[in-house]
Amino acid sequence: MTSGLEAALAEASSPSWTQRVRAGRDLASFADVPEAAETLVGLLLDVEDTAVTRQTAEALARVGTVAAIRLIALAVAEADDNQAEWLQTGVHDALVGPSGVPGVAAACGKLARDPEEAVRQGAADISAWTDNTRC
Repeated sequence: MTSGLEAALAEASSPSWTQRVRAGRDLASFADVPEAAETLVGLLLDVEDTAVTRQTAEALARVGTVAAIRLIALAVAEADDNQAEWLQTGVHDALVGPSGVPGVAAACGKLARDPEEAVRQGAADISAWTDNTRC
């Protein structure tokens, strides 16, 4: 494991929400690494601070890979209504503006055929969120 990945994994369990936000941003590019993936889903479902949920979702949506969007989809499937709202806001934040991420819709299309029901359902939700943005 790289030292950057190790440091971000350590920050993810910090009592400080600002450190958890930073961990979510730093780990987003490691969405395809199993240790990071599990930690990222935990950050997406952070029970203590919605900023962690929102900014981790935004970072993953900006990465825009199938692996990154799959983690958001898994979180959406487990999220309560409040968490789901912040996940949606984070994805939306990544999609608006001049640097919008067109890969999210394509990733959702691939995830619609995922063997896991929770992933397919989460991807369908994310797809519905992106309909109103220039995806």
